[in-house]
Amino acid sequence: MRLLPPRMTSNINDSELLRIGLNVVRIEAEAVAALAGRIDASFVAACRLMHDCPGRIVVTGMGKSGHIGGKIAATLASTGTPAFFVHPGEASHGDLGMITAKDVVIALSNSGENAEILTILPVIKRMGAALVGMTGNPASTLARQADVHIHIGVREEACTLGLAPTSSTTAALVMGDALAVALLEARGFTREDFALSHPGGRLGRRLLLRVSDIMHAGADIPSVAETAWVRDAVLEMTAKKLGMTAVVNEENQVRGIFTDGDLRRLFEREGDFNSTPIVRLMTTGCQRIKPDRLAAEALRMMEEKRINALLVVDQENQLIGALNMHDLLRAGVV
Repeated sequence: MRLLPPRMTSNINDSELLRIGLNVVRIEAEAVAALAGRIDASFVAACRLMHDCPGRIVVTGMGKSGHIGGKIAATLASTGTPAFFVHPGEASHGDLGMITAKDVVIALSNSGENAEILTILPVIKRMGAALVGMTGNPASTLARQADVHIHIGVREEACTLGLAPTSSTTAALVMGDALAVALLEARGFTREDFALSHPGGRLGRRLLLRVSDIMHAGADIPSVAETAWVRDAVLEMTAKKLGMTAVVNEENQVRGIFTDGDLRRLFEREGDFNSTPIVRLMTTGCQRIKPDRLAAEALRMMEEKRINALLVVDQENQLIGALNMHDLLRAGVV
C-alpha cells in the first residue's frame, strides 16, 4: 500500500503557524546559548588533539548527524585543517581503510549509542587513532570510549513531536564551527590562505588576482607621446578601446592621461582636435597603480576617485600597463 504524505490540517490559522515558527527559533536559540557552558577543558583538549594531528581529521556520523558531520568536515578543510567525512555504514565495508593511526576521528551521535558508529569504534581504537566524541549523553558508550568527549546535549528538540533532530543538530553544527574557528586562529590562518582554498569563488579572485594578471601590456597599452596632437590621442584610444590613453615622455614615463571625458569636454568648447596639443588637455597627476597590487585595490581606487581606468607603472613611473573597469568585470573582481 502506497503511503501518502500527510496534509496540512485545514483549520490551522496564520497566527498558529507564526507561533510555531517563533517557538522553533526560541528553542534552538536556547540550545545554542547553552553551549557556552560547554566551551571548557574538553573543548580545549579536542582543539589540541586536532591542532597537533599529524594526519587528517576524519568526521563520521549517521543520519542527520552525518549531514552535520559532512558540513563540519567541509568547514575544517576550508579553514586550514585538512578533514574529510566517512560514512560509518560504509566504513564497516571497506572505508575504514581511509583512516590511519595518525588521524583524529570526530564521531557525532546525539544518543552516543548509534549502532553503525559503535561497530567501528573497536577498530578505530585498535589502530591508535585519537577519538573525539560529540554526543548529547555523557554516560553513553561513545562518550566513554572517546579520548575527549564534548557534550552537545539539548534540553528539547524544536520538533513538536520531540522526534526530528532539530535543536540537537543545530547544537552539533555550532560546536563544530567553534572548533573550526578556534583552530583557524591557532594556525594563524589568513584571508589569503582562505582564498587559496577557494580560487573559484569571488573572494578568492579578490584576494589572489593581481593587477599584472589582468592589465593590458605591450602593444595593447594605449599611449601617445607628450608632443602628440589630440587627433593622435583619439586615434590611439579608438584603436586600443580602453576609453583613454596615457601620455608619456621620451623615457616612457607617465606625464598624464587623456580620456573620453576630456574629448567630450573639448567638443563642448568647440575646440579643434586637429590642432590642439595633447599636453593642453591631458590630466596630470592621474591615478596610477603598481602591477603587484591586488586587483581589488584597483577597483577600490576607481570607485573612490570615480574613474573608469588606471595606468600601471613601475618604480620609475614608466608605463607598463593599463586597465579599466571592464577588465575588472571580466575578471570577476567586481
